[in-house]
Amino acid sequence: MAVFVALGAFLMTLAGGWVAQRITDRRHLVLGLAGGLMLGVVGLDLLPEAIEAAGEPVFGVPAALLLFVGGFLVAHLVERLLAVRQVAHGAAGRHGERVPQVGLTAAAAMVGHSLMDGVALGAAFQVSGSMGVAVALAVISHDFADGFNTYTLTSLYGNARRKALLMLFAAAVAPVVGAATTLLFTLPEELLGGYLGFFGGALLYLAAAEILPEAHHTHPARSTLLCTIGGVGFIWLVVGIAE
Repeated sequence: MAVFVALGAFLMTLAGGWVAQRITDRRHLVLGLAGGLMLGVVGLDLLPEAIEAAGEPVFGVPAALLLFVGGFLVAHLVERLLAVRQVAHGAAGRHGERVPQVGLTAAAAMVGHSLMDGVALGAAFQVSGSMGVAVALAVISHDFADGFNTYTLTSLYGNARRKALLMLFAAAVAPVVGAATTLLFTLPEELLGGYLGFFGGALLYLAAAEILPEAHHTHPARSTLLCTIGGVGFIWLVVGIAE
């Protein structure tokens, strides 16, 4: 049942990527919406779930929040290291050159997140049918945002359209694979919570330091801000319905 439901997540992820590539003439709106969706996913979906699942506090701080900060710092460090290496090899000759590897790394993290969505979906159906339906609603709804963000992140950093589509397809398949793995074993809840915290920190860094500044720098407009707010509101609606 979980694998069958995960096929809905597969289609929704592809739909999100399709929308992202169809509205390239409104790039600032795409980036503004992507930033809002990422902010909403982190603050309203990933972090609450991670804090609940990641186990006991470490020296007075929830383990998920420590990993969240760690993910933010690691994303910053990786981007800086890749940028320095790119400049050293003469591949980034002008200020603000995008590093394709950063986009691929971010998209790979989205694929990992989608994989965990599938695992969570399968685990929920192992508990009860009603819990499985609730988790399925959340996963299928926000996988539209996952597909949208995966394609946007990959293409934003200068990767070819073929690579962006490849990462989008990987993100779409990931929930099905994740749900299928639960037929064999179940991941510990603490491990899942820790991963979500770490991934949330990395995703927030990309949204705050890269996506949103780029959206408002290239075309500062009230409509861009409204798209960002709308992205956050959409995730809030999804989380509320799932609850």
